[in-house]
Order: sequence, then C-alpha cells, then structure tokens
Amino acid sequence: MATRKPRSNTRAKPTPQRPSWRAQQPSLPWWKGNLHAHSMWSDGDDYPEMIADWYKRKGYHFLALSDHNLLAQGHKWIDPAQSRGGTAALEKYRARFDSDWVEMREDDGTTKVRLKPLGELRHLFEEPDRFLMLQAEEVSDWIGDTHVHMNALNTHEPIRPQRGRSIQGLLRRNLDAILALRHGTGHHIVPQVNHPNFLWAITAEDMLKAHEVPLFEVFNGHPAVHNYGDAQHASTERLWDILLAHRLSEPNGKPIYGVASDDSHHYHEFARNKANPGRAWVMVRAPRLTPEAIVGALEAGEFYATTGVVLHDIQCDGHQLRLRIKPKRGFPHVTEFIGTRRGCDLAGEPVLGPDGKPLRVTRRYSPDIGHVLAEAKGIAPTYTFDGDELYVRARIISSKPKDNPYERGDVEVAWTQPFHPAPADATS
Repeated sequence: MATRKPRSNTRAKPTPQRPSWRAQQPSLPWWKGNLHAHSMWSDGDDYPEMIADWYKRKGYHFLALSDHNLLAQGHKWIDPAQSRGGTAALEKYRARFDSDWVEMREDDGTTKVRLKPLGELRHLFEEPDRFLMLQAEEVSDWIGDTHVHMNALNTHEPIRPQRGRSIQGLLRRNLDAILALRHGTGHHIVPQVNHPNFLWAITAEDMLKAHEVPLFEVFNGHPAVHNYGDAQHASTERLWDILLAHRLSEPNGKPIYGVASDDSHHYHEFARNKANPGRAWVMVRAPRLTPEAIVGALEAGEFYATTGVVLHDIQCDGHQLRLRIKPKRGFPHVTEFIGTRRGCDLAGEPVLGPDGKPLRVTRRYSPDIGHVLAEAKGIAPTYTFDGDELYVRARIISSKPKDNPYERGDVEVAWTQPFHPAPADATS
C-alpha cells in the first residue's frame, strides 16, 4: 500500500467530474509498438524493410514509419553511396533480401536503388495478431531555426507543413490540417506533438492553445531533444503536469496522454549519441491488432509508456488505482503517484533572463502542480483517491540500468496515463 506524504489539511470540496479512465476489459491483450521512426525516405540511415525487420524480430507488434513531410508512396530512387547509411547499409540490405526484391539500376554511371513504398513492403512483415505497420507522417514545420514537429498517425494522405508566424501558429495550423483531413475523410487519424523540447521550441503555454491534441511525447529517445529540461527549461514531464492541471481544471477539459518513442534514425551504430531503436515504446491495450483499434486505444488513453518497465495490469475504478508490475530479479521498483489537486494555483510566473526580461520558456508554476502524492515499493502498488485530485498518474522506476540509455545513469521507467477520481456520490 502506498505511503502518503504530508499535505495541507485545506482542500477544495470535491465536485462531480467526468468518469474515471478505467480498464473495462482487463483481459484485453497488450501490444508493444513504436510510434516514431525514420527511414531513408527522409533522414534515417536504413531501408524501411530493414527497420521493420528489426522491430519485428525484437518482439514489437506494431511500427509507425513517420518520415518527414511525406508518406512512403510512389517511386523513389537513391544513390546508396550518398545515402545516410552509405554502401554498408546497401550490403546489409542485399544480404537480408534476395536479388529479386532489391531493385537496382544504372543511371548515368551511378548505381541507384529503389526505395520500396509501404504498400509494397508491408506484406513481407504483417501478420494477424503478430505485426502491423501503421502509416504515419511527421509533419515538420519551422520558423527560422526553431522547429515544430507533429505526427499524423494512421494517415493515408501526405500533409504539407502549413507554416505560420509564431510557434503557437505553427501548432494551431498543422493541428487543424490533420484534423481537417480526419474530419473530411472519416479516416481515424490521430495527431501527436513530438519532442516539445527539441531546440526548446514549444512551451507549455504554446501547448495549452492546442487543446485538441490527445498525445505528446513525454519521452523521446533521440539524444538531442532535452527530455529532462535544464535550469531554465521545464522537463517534458513538468510540461505534462502543467498541461493536465490546466486542461482538467476546465469544465469539459480533456487530458493529454504521454507517449514514449524512439524517434529512431540510426540503425547501424548503437551509442548514446545516436538516435537508435529500442529506447522507448508504448504498450497499448486493445482488442485487435489493427490500425483502427490501436489508434482508438491511444486516443482513449488505453496504454502506458515505458523505457523498459513492464506492467501486467492497470486497474482504476475511480476509488483506487492498482498496478501489477512484472518483476525483474534483483531490481526492485518504486512507484510514485503524481498528481494535482483541485483548487491548485494555476498562475505561472515568467522566467527572467540576465537582463530582467522574460525568456521564451515555460513559466514557473506552483510546486503543487504535479507533485508526488504517495510512494509505494514492490510489484503491486496501490493508490487510494481522496476525491479532490484533478488527476493522478503513476511513474514506476526500476533500479535496473537502461541498456543503451538516453543519458548516462538512466534506469528503466514506465508512465501510466492520468486517472480521475470517481464523482463524490459514486458507489462503485
């Protein structure tokens, strides 16, 4: 059972709220997947077949190849010597697939290789209830040297960057473009904001203007995205709590769910300074391994994010949040139940630079936003709601060092999605 930390005796009176997120069918299977990966169709250093093969062999159930500002469609020939993977990648590709599959031609004395589109290659890997390839695009926009990237998951048409005069404008216009395609076609396309701290581009205040976004990357395995923030910039977890507190304080506010993904670009050399596969993923609870079931479960928060910790089960009835963690011999776990209570001060203060002027960074907010409400050790941690929480989420921390970590000293971690207490008059 969780041990509570001291807190103030003053609390806001509980009021009826939206139903708790809960697992209605705990017998549903978990599906392991990566939602963010790049191939030679944009700036990755390997062929899409090789990437799909890696993820499938490592036990993943689904993969989204999310190349920048395009879908893997049509014909594209590349010079392998000038590609990011070079001729070494071509030799591996030819060794893995037979000569009838690898298409090559001579073009003015230069050897070219054809990149296979998703529609041609997916049959090599897809199997019912075993492996799925999810079509996606990373819509990548910019102002000067500042970049805003947003995944369109399960899209079937390319979406061009919409441009804008501000970061908020970029977010708004690209989100609108994704939602317009979804609404206009009826295709279940889900937007996801990627690595908000990349080049320190996106603040919590920017994200608050994009209140329809259901997903964002709380952890991204690329070494240049600043997951943990610094003295002036909030971490991505801090952004998450600020967003949750503000959104869920609104009468009809909806949560934003935290995704962990690789953002993989480098498949040949594995090192901390490379954007390698296998650093972070999502575990999705869904009835079937289909695009509609997976993106529907993501949008509903039926998943957790992880860099290695595995959960057997997550249950919440609005009164208790109960977890079951898969043990790893010799590596104990600590679970932190993190949340924000109703009535918390939501006003932030600007962060000032040396000249006394506000910096363009996330504002400083009350420590009561996203603080540790309770801690528990062991593989069956439980949190009992008081009823005045806006939300509670769990961070499960293993003592096991992370293989090929994002930063030195990283251990394996998992993050549940936020949960809500039941209304005050609920009986179950």
